[in-house]
Amino acid sequence: MTRKIRHSLFLILLTLAVANADETFPQPAELQRDVDFWVSIFTHYTTDQGVLHDNRNLAVVYERVDLPAKMSRRERQRHVKKRRQKLQAVLATLAGGKRDSLSAEEARVLALWPDDVSSSTLTAASKQIRYQQGLKDRFAEGLVRAGRYRAHIEREFTALGVPIELAALPHVESSYNTNARSHVGASGIWQFTRSTGRRFMRIDHVIDERNDPFIATQAAARLLAYNYSITGNWPMAITAYNHGLAGARRAMREYGDTAYAEILRNYDGRTFGFASRNFYVAFLAAKEVDQNVEKYFPGLVAARATDFEETRLPAYIAVKELTAGLGITPAQLAAHNLALQPTVWQGSKHMPKGYDIRLPKTMLDAPIDSLIANIPGDKWQAAQLPDLFHTIARGDTLSQIAEAYQTRVSTLVALNGLGSAGRIRAGQRLRLPAAGPAPSAVVSRTTQAAAVEAAVVANVDAATEDSEDVGELAPSALVGDLAASLLGTLQTALLSDPSDYSVAADKSIEVHPLETLGHYADWLGIRTQRLRDINGLAFRTPVEVGSRIRLDLGVVDAKTFEDRRVAFHRTQQDSFFRSNIITGITEHVISEGESIWILSLRKYNVPVWLFRQYNPELDLHKVRPGITVNFPLLAPVGAS
Repeated sequence: MTRKIRHSLFLILLTLAVANADETFPQPAELQRDVDFWVSIFTHYTTDQGVLHDNRNLAVVYERVDLPAKMSRRERQRHVKKRRQKLQAVLATLAGGKRDSLSAEEARVLALWPDDVSSSTLTAASKQIRYQQGLKDRFAEGLVRAGRYRAHIEREFTALGVPIELAALPHVESSYNTNARSHVGASGIWQFTRSTGRRFMRIDHVIDERNDPFIATQAAARLLAYNYSITGNWPMAITAYNHGLAGARRAMREYGDTAYAEILRNYDGRTFGFASRNFYVAFLAAKEVDQNVEKYFPGLVAARATDFEETRLPAYIAVKELTAGLGITPAQLAAHNLALQPTVWQGSKHMPKGYDIRLPKTMLDAPIDSLIANIPGDKWQAAQLPDLFHTIARGDTLSQIAEAYQTRVSTLVALNGLGSAGRIRAGQRLRLPAAGPAPSAVVSRTTQAAAVEAAVVANVDAATEDSEDVGELAPSALVGDLAASLLGTLQTALLSDPSDYSVAADKSIEVHPLETLGHYADWLGIRTQRLRDINGLAFRTPVEVGSRIRLDLGVVDAKTFEDRRVAFHRTQQDSFFRSNIITGITEHVISEGESIWILSLRKYNVPVWLFRQYNPELDLHKVRPGITVNFPLLAPVGAS
């Protein structure tokens, strides 16, 4: 059965698959050792403990390491590094061929490997020793927290045909901690990056729906269903959640759509590291624990879901005016409305018009709608407060910030005294046009403060890089953030884009929408005519989407070209998803005389690049009547 037919039968297949979890989430015997390893990490070792293990063969666990909470992070790093170096010395001795007159430690380490282990395997193993922190206490906390959201997750997933067993995924991503933030900018219980989250949610300086577990759950269901529609199976759809769809498709082309064990064992993609190799098996382990709580955590009681009241704000209003009218405190409102950004709570922004506030029924003295109706009319505002400052987050660029606030990069540079280089750092506070120009003395202090902030960020980054040398000891932004402490989740720029932007071994690339020869020449640092010459293209002949173009990599290498290409597409996509979100998918059967280009731009108002992401196997030049294609359904992002 082809992937296109599988997608056409999407909901039917999912309904049948849910009835048989073993078929939905296959667990080949070759992966059992990996699943067992993660079950032990989730249920046996606490965060004050960990193991040194082989990062390729998870059955090889060298030793348990105790790291009491009183030890500082640096002390923990030094202790783990010392133990790892001793193991490396033992493995080096064994790799040298020593098999007789072994010391007790040498005999113990050798016994962890098969009797016929080769010296080359042991040599490689000496470079593959990794530390993994235990997570038993965090997993238990996550099981308790999950009770608040389980019923909601099951409703949303069932509505979209997504298996409810995937409710175990946040145990891997965040331990169901709503405050989880990863070092790569992922946020919330589902750990969405901004670029992926913006496809399905509103994410800006006023509202970040990634942090609302109820809204983010619906987005996660849509993303997982989309991943499945592209990969055709759940193991690779789950792997794509971490590694990205493009990488998952490359692995499937190399090994086969359902060669799960081979892919997770042997695929050697450039960014397919420990996190990606282990994401699916860690999910299987989390599912095992999640479905057998009494076995692993006897007596544990999950939290109960809160009975909420909700209502939509008819206009803008200051937090203090709204909370006064509701008879609650701002802290109480904030605790149940996690999507609202600090700009709202700090008073630089009003509560947004059209925002759905949520509060426990037990917190209110009257129905929420009647309380809202009784707030005096003069407390409501017709417009939002203007933006005065922007705090830079990881991944922000000046061009993106300028676009978001409808200004120019040169204006931001001038207002903030950034200099010709225009360098910015995470945590830095940028002055915006609405704030007006700062006095020279203030600019001086701001620049000095930015330098201090940059130094602090640099120190944090350096500490993280140092810690990677001894394993997963990098401090996460928050205790319970498993995306950082468990797997160090790899986040690519375009996780949900299945397009292949890589350069093939023959130095060719597939042409994608929005791209021109001029783009390629710019990214390669060469003249456009050079590309015409090596591809036999006449002057002004356009490149066709789906065709292949050979490159000249004499000035820049393939990775630099790929990075520039991905940056271009990320900018285009981020710009589009600042104004639009995906709410679903609809199927369309091509009729006689219909054109994909006309359907996309006129009937469905979907850019061709986005249409192609939902139909990555489709040759746009071989579309025939009767073919079923998929169009994403779009809606505008709400007003601020």
